[in-house]
Amino acid sequence: MLGHRDLNIDDYLAILRRRMYIILIPAIIAPVVAYLFSLTLPNEYTSQTLVLVEQQKVPDSFVKPVVTEDLAQRLGTMQEQILSRTRLQPIIERFGLFKEQVGKAPMEDLVDRLRKSISVTPIRSIAASRTGDLPGFYIGFTANTPRLAQQVCEVITSMFIEENLLARQQRSQGTTDFLSNSLAESKRKLDDQDAKLAVFKRKYTGALPGQEQTNLSLLTGLSTQLEALTQGLSRAQQDKAYAESLLAQDLSTLDSAQPNGGPRPDALQMQLANLQNQLLAAEARYTDDHPDVIKLKMSIAEVNKKIEAANATPEKEPAAEGSANQVRETPRIQQLRGAIHQLEQTIRQKSRDQARVQQQIGVVQSRLSLSPAVEQEYKELTRDYQTALAFYNDLLTKESQSQMATNLERRQQGEQFRIMDPPNLPESPSFPNRPLFAGGGLGLGLALGVGITLLIEMRDKAIRSENDIRFFLKVPTLAVIPVVAGGNGRKISLWSRIRKKEPKPVVRAQA
Repeated sequence: MLGHRDLNIDDYLAILRRRMYIILIPAIIAPVVAYLFSLTLPNEYTSQTLVLVEQQKVPDSFVKPVVTEDLAQRLGTMQEQILSRTRLQPIIERFGLFKEQVGKAPMEDLVDRLRKSISVTPIRSIAASRTGDLPGFYIGFTANTPRLAQQVCEVITSMFIEENLLARQQRSQGTTDFLSNSLAESKRKLDDQDAKLAVFKRKYTGALPGQEQTNLSLLTGLSTQLEALTQGLSRAQQDKAYAESLLAQDLSTLDSAQPNGGPRPDALQMQLANLQNQLLAAEARYTDDHPDVIKLKMSIAEVNKKIEAANATPEKEPAAEGSANQVRETPRIQQLRGAIHQLEQTIRQKSRDQARVQQQIGVVQSRLSLSPAVEQEYKELTRDYQTALAFYNDLLTKESQSQMATNLERRQQGEQFRIMDPPNLPESPSFPNRPLFAGGGLGLGLALGVGITLLIEMRDKAIRSENDIRFFLKVPTLAVIPVVAGGNGRKISLWSRIRKKEPKPVVRAQA
């Protein structure tokens, strides 16, 4: 009747009473069979060790570690490297694993079988679950004997520890080498930028940015100095012209006393030099069309004519030269000649100073005119130099930190794997777990008995209760024939009495 209508707890209990043996028999036989089957399986023993991750002994604030990779990811990488064929095949040959299959099965299958016998299980504490770091991990190995499992587990554990040390040292050394090469390349570029900047500074000395105010002050001072030199030169030229005019007058007076009565050529030459100096001073002030310039040019032409005439007239034989010079050269004339000579030296010196100051003014003015272009180019060079310098300093700091971290790893003061629990010698096999086999057989037997019971109940069409009558006949119940006791005290139904031809009991109607 199962499946035809909704059942209550009483119906399920009735089914359980009716099919008790069908459920119990498989539940008893199946655990026994499963336990006996587990006795036929070979024993396997698992040796396990606990490896803790010990942080570096120097605080991170002093020496930053180079290897910052997550331990779970690094552990996975090491596991793939250690569980490779090149690392596992020597273990198979060393300990003679899978002797019964050596030579029959390919080495790849034996390595794969050994790989499945190794287990690496990370452990995660509460603090590690928040930070993402692992405090350690378990390493286990399963073999057919306890001693073999312990020995292989020790070898695999040492391989993990050595691989971690080697990987960290290689990573640190590789980082240091890379930073050293990058630092050398950065230094070369920095030297190039420094050389370019030095050449630029030598080329534009005095015109660099920040020197504009200095150049303006220098230009003002040079302008004042040039003006003073110009005024001094003008005064010296005027004094020379005045002295030469006095000398010319004295010489003219002295020439009138000469026997020939004509002007002396040297006096004319001095007068010509005086006029030429006056002409130079006038041309510096006025143009060629100015009356003073024209007048001086005419005077110079007349003096040139007199010089030519004096040169054309033969001079008479002078008297004794010594007495004549004493007559001609008076102290005043000698003083005037000395004064004119000093004034000529002063004029030459001031002219040189004036040219020098003018040249300096031109240089300063050219610097000021070049300042905008020089400033732009200087900014570009300075920007490149500062960038190269900052990059070099950054690499220098990183390279120094990497060297300290590498030395820390070489001294084994960095992060390390430390064996907390050495590989144990298992006393009981990890497989097969015979109580687990028996429990599994019990569960399987119960499931089998319940399945058979459900199948039987699905195929059973007997009507056993008032609810079945109401469900199938769809009519109200007028009376119920209860179960009555027989002569031996057993409860029998009315139908069984009729089949045994026993006297019909009294039927009591129930409302």
